Amino acid sequence: MTTKTTFAFLFTLISLLSYSQKRTIPVDTLAITTGQVSIGGKIVPYKASAGMQPVWDENGNPIASLFHTYYERTDVKDNSDRPLVISFNGGPGSASVWMHLAYTGPKILKIDDEGYPVQPYGVKDNPHSILDVADIVYVNPVNTAYSRTIPESGKEVDRTKFFGVNADIKYLADWINTFVSRKNRWRSPKYLIGESYGTTRVSGLALELQNRQWMYLNGVILVSPTDMGIERNGIVDIANRLPYFTAAAWYHKVLPVALQQKDLLEVLEESEQYAINELLPALALGGFLNYAKRNEVAEKIAYYSGLDKKSILQNNLDISTSFFWKDLLRNQGFTIGRLDSRYLGLDRKQAGDSPDYNSELTSWLHSFTPAINYYISQELKFKTDVKYNMFGPVHPWDRSGDKTGENLRQAMAQNPYLNILIQSGYYDGATSYFDAKYTMWQLDPSGQLKDRMRFEGYRSGHMMYLRAEDLKLANDHIRDFITNTNFKGKSAKY
Repeated sequence: MTTKTTFAFLFTLISLLSYSQKRTIPVDTLAITTGQVSIGGKIVPYKASAGMQPVWDENGNPIASLFHTYYERTDVKDNSDRPLVISFNGGPGSASVWMHLAYTGPKILKIDDEGYPVQPYGVKDNPHSILDVADIVYVNPVNTAYSRTIPESGKEVDRTKFFGVNADIKYLADWINTFVSRKNRWRSPKYLIGESYGTTRVSGLALELQNRQWMYLNGVILVSPTDMGIERNGIVDIANRLPYFTAAAWYHKVLPVALQQKDLLEVLEESEQYAINELLPALALGGFLNYAKRNEVAEKIAYYSGLDKKSILQNNLDISTSFFWKDLLRNQGFTIGRLDSRYLGLDRKQAGDSPDYNSELTSWLHSFTPAINYYISQELKFKTDVKYNMFGPVHPWDRSGDKTGENLRQAMAQNPYLNILIQSGYYDGATSYFDAKYTMWQLDPSGQLKDRMRFEGYRSGHMMYLRAEDLKLANDHIRDFITNTNFKGKSAKY
């Protein structure tokens, strides 16, 4: 080979390598496939559209493109009264993979009945999907899944347009408007479902869609909700932890016999009443709580938490969740999971105040990551070399001005159709079921909207649907909620 030929070959090779490294994704494209799934013993045919839809700026230029997957039942002739569910996960920075591939969609992970990974990885039909009663779109915010910004040439991306409580709500409302218009779904009853931080997102979206897009909803489903801007700091935060501690301790069979022999819900009722009626007033006295009462409270916390009285006193009656995850099974050599305390972890050493890692999250990433990458490319036929971000770079996240709980209350007040369903797992230590109840109680101080709020609890964790029994139960609750809030022929008035 001559020197000239060698240089030409190297130049071509470098050019090809450079080209291959430019992992771009189309701004506006769809891959369409069809399928069917048996739900409740009946075949439901559907069309799946997976692809990108732009986010526009005020001048009509694309500034980002969001990956989404839309499932539409195909044996419905008129979709005017066919509900549409718009689904988000949380983080912030999480892809909408979790509920998509394990909860409401037509396919779910191949996992065991308690939610643990099994090989070979993959997906299977979901016999409990809500696709029989509603069409569903799973939306991935910027930098999650394949969603990305589109920076102008030579300019940095303006992060303030995407990465904050209110910025997130604003651009996603615009995106939803475009989606609903493109799919001819303006007449359909509409629902938002969000999990974890996604509950902050959809609570804010409820009012944003009404006030700026003139789009009115029938329901908002809050799965493992956050505080949504509703304060519960200080002694409220401390007291609210106890019922969750009770649930996790009951599951691991470390409560006193008198409690352990009772059903979980009976035990939780006791713990809740103690937390509200006795623990909260005692904590209000702080360091001025007298010695005898302090010891009495420590004994009760120990009774309902499975922890040692001595360590409770050493922590001034204020047991952090991270200490609880580390300490509950310390003598057995295990930590317990943050988002689902049924999961066990192994630390480098038993000493310490918090676990080395989140045992539940590593387990979930173990099974979800291969499944979603396989499913999108091989079954939904969407092809790209761009990496699927299970969690994407969205931080720092601007959390200022979070009034999303109040926004949801205002949206309900303005819209007589709008109802709320809250779903929580008893073993969730990050967004606990009792905090969810407290948020619901505080959402509307007037009490006039409480009949339009519904709470459901499950014997699992943050992603309650990973447990086979709760997958069915939780989907049935959503199905029932949608059916009962589809107000066909009923006027929206007080």
